[in-house]
Amino acid sequence: MTASTPVDSKTIQLTQFAHGGGCGCKIAPGLLREILARAPQGLVPPELLVGTETADDAAIYRLNDQQALVATTDFFTPIVDDPYDFGRIAATNALSDIYAMGGTPIMALALVGMPIAKLPPEVIGRVLEGGAAVCREAGIPIAGGHSIDVLEPIYGLVGLGLVHPERVRRNADAEAGDVLVLGKPLGVGVLSAALKKGVLGAEGYAEMLRHTTQLNRVGIALAQLGGVHAMTDVTGFGLAGHLLEVCRGSGLSARVDLAQVPLIASAVEFAQQGMATGASARNWAAYGGEVLWPAGAPAWQRTLLTDPQTSGGLLVSCSADALDAVLQAFRSAGFDSAAVVGAMQAQEAGQGSRLVCT
Repeated sequence: MTASTPVDSKTIQLTQFAHGGGCGCKIAPGLLREILARAPQGLVPPELLVGTETADDAAIYRLNDQQALVATTDFFTPIVDDPYDFGRIAATNALSDIYAMGGTPIMALALVGMPIAKLPPEVIGRVLEGGAAVCREAGIPIAGGHSIDVLEPIYGLVGLGLVHPERVRRNADAEAGDVLVLGKPLGVGVLSAALKKGVLGAEGYAEMLRHTTQLNRVGIALAQLGGVHAMTDVTGFGLAGHLLEVCRGSGLSARVDLAQVPLIASAVEFAQQGMATGASARNWAAYGGEVLWPAGAPAWQRTLLTDPQTSGGLLVSCSADALDAVLQAFRSAGFDSAAVVGAMQAQEAGQGSRLVCT
């Protein structure tokens, strides 16, 4: 196949055009911190309630006493071969950042980068159709966007939403003694690796799609619970990486009970066979020094704790008194795997933020 020869739209495999896929193609967390440390600090008006300071999920700009604008963007290369499914997953993932701040989406803009010489218009159109379907489900329009001709397929959204300033849920407001609840099971990255190797069956693919296209709009209800102190969504840096962001922002440490972390059953089987993404190893290299790992714990558990999640679940830090209401909110919204995975705790004297796994 030459650069000027479009592929057959009926046999296309989108992942063949990408070096990585989904949130697994994020820049490694260690390198990202180094890059951002060199970026000059821009204007910070008093209306900017949340900016870049704690690596939060979205920016928050106060409009008035009753409304704040939630602004975010997310895009990536294909994690699956089907164009329509790729569009759905990417759009679901992008809107998740709004829900993670407690916001309600109001509209989106499409970000489209495609190798025009290699992909026929009907394939590109199916990607956009998938994204539009998710936005319809979320009750918002795709009101515009931008497109470019690039070497790898890229799709995502700019997401805009609204939230009451007092209901903003940052990733930096966790409190010592808070309980940690994870809304979706881990393992999407492992399943994507199995897909690329051609060993993921129809059942596994359906399960992967079910989790990655489930909108995290339960975040709206969670933000209305007084005992919910902090929220984030688990994506490319894995549960360990995003929980460490909560720890650093809040000036705390955390404990995770490995036996309680919800996992996709088929992903466990693949991980036990040694299946993993390259991003999982990069994640561990970046923040493994901040994790106390139990002696004798199997390697597959670490694979899943660092597994890059695409459109992963919400991670909630809440008071013990609010736990029943948090779990009920998750259950009512169809998140049957939501589970308590650990707790926030004070830092030990002389130690920075750490994640203690037991």
